[in-house]
Amino acid sequence: MDLSVAVTPLYFASMVAERTALQRRAQTQGPSAADYVRPDTVASLGMGVLSLTTPISAYVASYAAFGRGRKNTVAKVVLGVAVTAAAATTIADVVSKRADAATLAGRRLRNRARNVAEVGGVVTVVAGGVVLTATTAALTSSKRMWAKGQRRDLGTGIVPWTAAMVWWDLAYYWNHRFQHEVRAMWAIHVPHHSSEHYNLSTALRQPVAGAFGVWVPYGLVSRFGVRPSLVETSRALNLIYQYWIHTDTIRSLGAGEEVLNTPSHHRVHHGSNRQYLDRNHAGILIIWDRMFGTFRREQPADDPVVYGLTRNIGTYNLWKISTHEYREMFRDVARSTNWRDRLGFVLRGPGWAYQRRSELGFDDEVVAA
Repeated sequence: MDLSVAVTPLYFASMVAERTALQRRAQTQGPSAADYVRPDTVASLGMGVLSLTTPISAYVASYAAFGRGRKNTVAKVVLGVAVTAAAATTIADVVSKRADAATLAGRRLRNRARNVAEVGGVVTVVAGGVVLTATTAALTSSKRMWAKGQRRDLGTGIVPWTAAMVWWDLAYYWNHRFQHEVRAMWAIHVPHHSSEHYNLSTALRQPVAGAFGVWVPYGLVSRFGVRPSLVETSRALNLIYQYWIHTDTIRSLGAGEEVLNTPSHHRVHHGSNRQYLDRNHAGILIIWDRMFGTFRREQPADDPVVYGLTRNIGTYNLWKISTHEYREMFRDVARSTNWRDRLGFVLRGPGWAYQRRSELGFDDEVVAA
């Protein structure tokens, strides 16, 4: 069994203990955003259950379809759809711009071209994204990397264990950072930030679409002789570590704050305050944020953390929590009239996308961001 799943009883026991502590604190200090609220907690636990099944089925399906690269018929078909849709969208853009809006026939032609471009742009992004993510997943898996470097088996000593843990943590930092800086990746990650509360149940509010991301390959270290089993265990240990930092009951770890990712540092990461946005992406070691310029210390007295999104979604519906950013992203792509905007809405940062959407007058259709 997955080690991160095997400790589930510990998750629930610790949540019960935290809830009791928060209730006692509320009696003297009043309610806070750390308190357990039933619908929010249920939503977080529901997302946790979905995250255990959906990514697995999606990954298996994508690997089966694209594992043989160009020789695979399904891959060729999906790639063909993407190319065809891109060509049709490009032609429709040209026709739409050149149609004579002064005549009825011209206006009809422009409207038809825009309809084609709206559908074609979204189809291109979806089909192209599926090909890209599934192919990279197949080519960079730990087992594939291990097969390529199998003659360098480092065994199970301290060196391969250290390599596996440190590499996973470093790769996690960059992948987590990209999830905040690339909108298509943010669409995967945003469910985890959707709660306006912050307690141990928030840690279980995990994404369900991880199979559709392009990642710095965690399995790359297996190319150099680290066994896939050690990489997988490192993944579980990294995830388990990150569970306990989703709490407001631990204020500081003292000197440990300088090296480790802690509840204080991670509260900053979940803040929607401007100064806290896109900070503290670390898994276990906060040194990565210090090294790469994304560290921010919590300042509770000057700027208390406000949890949630810059535009909260106001729902506990699991479907909406999981898909709201995808829906808005595809809507932005559909309404765009050129490839620069379409690709920008997918590949540039969420902040840029929201600003550009406002500039283009798309905000009237925004349900949540």
